[in-house]
Amino acid sequence: MPTVITALIVGAVSVAGTVTAGAGQKADTRVTIKAEGTDLSGVVKSPRPKKCAKDRKVTVFRQKGASQNPATDEKIASDTAGLSGGRYEWSTGNTGMTGRFYARVAPTQFCKKDTSRTIKVTHPLR
Repeated sequence: MPTVITALIVGAVSVAGTVTAGAGQKADTRVTIKAEGTDLSGVVKSPRPKKCAKDRKVTVFRQKGASQNPATDEKIASDTAGLSGGRYEWSTGNTGMTGRFYARVAPTQFCKKDTSRTIKVTHPLR
């Protein structure tokens, strides 16, 4: 009989461990960036939008070198993603700046970090 009880306890612990591990995974997050003239904007997306997109801080960087490096690139703006038309959007407004830019969201307790692609802004809309 002790063998049966031991097997049941080991099985219960294994199942509980699997549930706990799955619950601890952070949700994917995606941040996009686009430009209309020197206005920069984008969207924050996640399968868990209320935890990972709603009110998420987005930081925009001006890329200095050949590749993205948030430690040395210039932070030029930040915004909080807000619900608009069913999507969580962010916008810097008119930066008046040209160059190469990317957006970044830092990780949170429940969500993964993400960095957008780099875009090039050459001149304002006329």
